[in-house]
Amino acid sequence: MPELDLEMACKVLESQPFSRLLQARITAFGDGKAVLEIGIREELHQQNGFLHGGVLAYAADNALTFAAGTALGSAVLTSGFTIQYVRPATGRSLVARAEVVHGGRRQAVVRCDLFTVKEDGAEALCAVAQGTVLSAQPS
Repeated sequence: MPELDLEMACKVLESQPFSRLLQARITAFGDGKAVLEIGIREELHQQNGFLHGGVLAYAADNALTFAAGTALGSAVLTSGFTIQYVRPATGRSLVARAEVVHGGRRQAVVRCDLFTVKEDGAEALCAVAQGTVLSAQPS
């Protein structure tokens, strides 16, 4: 199995066509944690000018899965997750910070807090997600 580090995580993310479309990037990876960032662009907005909820859900799902991968290994799949939208997302970028809150041999429960970053660098919580990620390694 290849070493799981930030460089490998970036390569995995880059191999996902949808992640390339969103121009997502992994900025931290390891020790049960992962951070995914996306620049907020007009084409990612919904009709009211806010970042589309689907973009937030994508960011939560991928951050949850990458964080779980630090505990379970590189072959993981999201079993399910919930997301609660706290406030409309506006700003220059989206940051999804995920952390394993409980890990076993075959699954991990992971929490993700999603923030928008304003022009002045201030962060605002816009959503909270929690999910279960399963190891896809053969038993």
